[in-house]
Amino acid sequence: MSDTHANTVAYVRETMLPQVAPPASSTGPVGWARENLFSGWFNTVVTVISLAIIAWILIGIVPWILSPTWGATSLSECREILTAAGSVGEHGTSGACWGVIRERWVQLLFGFYPSDLYWRPILSFVLMGVALAPVLFADRVPSQLIWFSAAFPFIFPWLLWGGTIWGPLAVAAGFVIGYYVFRILGAATSNLIGLVVGVLAAVIWWLFLSGYVVDALASVLPLGIEEVPSRNFGGFMLSITIGVVAIACSLPLGIVLALGRQSDLMIVKYICIGFIEFIRGVPLITLLFVASTLLNIFMPPGTNFDIILRVLIMVTLFAAAYMAEVVRGGLAALPKGQYEGADSLGLDYWQAQRLVIMPQALKISIPGIVSTFIGVFKDTTLVSIIGLLDPLGLSNAIRADSNWNGIVWELYGFIAVVFFIFCFSMSRYSMYLERKLRTGHK
Repeated sequence: MSDTHANTVAYVRETMLPQVAPPASSTGPVGWARENLFSGWFNTVVTVISLAIIAWILIGIVPWILSPTWGATSLSECREILTAAGSVGEHGTSGACWGVIRERWVQLLFGFYPSDLYWRPILSFVLMGVALAPVLFADRVPSQLIWFSAAFPFIFPWLLWGGTIWGPLAVAAGFVIGYYVFRILGAATSNLIGLVVGVLAAVIWWLFLSGYVVDALASVLPLGIEEVPSRNFGGFMLSITIGVVAIACSLPLGIVLALGRQSDLMIVKYICIGFIEFIRGVPLITLLFVASTLLNIFMPPGTNFDIILRVLIMVTLFAAAYMAEVVRGGLAALPKGQYEGADSLGLDYWQAQRLVIMPQALKISIPGIVSTFIGVFKDTTLVSIIGLLDPLGLSNAIRADSNWNGIVWELYGFIAVVFFIFCFSMSRYSMYLERKLRTGHK
């Protein structure tokens, strides 16, 4: 072979071939279906059977859902409309009676709350979204909103229950008093002594002093809005109120219980263990019965302990016990080197927990925490057993009306859809938070 020929022949390609689009059968919906639904004969058979079952279910459900009964004012009128439309099956008229939802959806949302005051719960829940924004989406909203988030727990009950403005301000003053007592005594003695005395100072203020101060201020400057008794609360407003308060309070209380269970102080450790094991070993419905009936027996005569407040306390304690175990699982999952690393930096116990240990433990525990939140929100329906008119309790009251006697699926279906929206939203936020914090495997 000559030198000229050797210089003109290349064994490595000197130019790139133009890119070619992948086959249409391997991309897009068709490619996804081939890979996931029809990747083999077994998957193909299962897919065809599943599609047939889904089609059979939809054929039966869709006409029932699309029944033209939104304008009906009673069950008998629904049946007349369905009969005229030809929606008659083997067991009589076939179709949903949506007139009950059109007529009672406001009651299902607000219970017996005065209609002229609906603006108050609506404003409360709108402000709740504003207050939750810096907590749930800290990187997308102004950080200054966190001050409103701190003030919202005192605004929320005042808007719902009404009364004098000095009541929630007195409650907030108790936290301020406890904080400053903790700071002063903590600097002079120790953080533990400052914490104990600060809590005692706040409790003494709330139980013995704040009432006189509120009465004095209300007599001098009566600022407030119309009071609404707890018996008028109901529907999803009651469920959301109980769920949000229990969720917001159970997480910090659960963290404290989890840390107390791992404490080296024997008294603190066994108190936390006893509380967690007792609460987790008792059904929630039993605690609700105790809150509604037995608790008044142990109170001084003439004490008016609001029933919703009692339920809030019991549901919060119940959720906190389960939350403590979820957080303890996150703490147990951390390698020992994280604790040793915090010690090597010279951090004290609380600094190590705040800066190193607890952020990692909470990231690990996100799925369990959100699952507990969802369970607590769904458990709010149990309050109907003790006489509170949550959505399920209201559905029984609606069905007792002669016009709607016999309505079942429409009411329960509407309630189920609303609960699904809330619970599914919490589940999706959990997945978003896991992706953001990279807690899951990619």
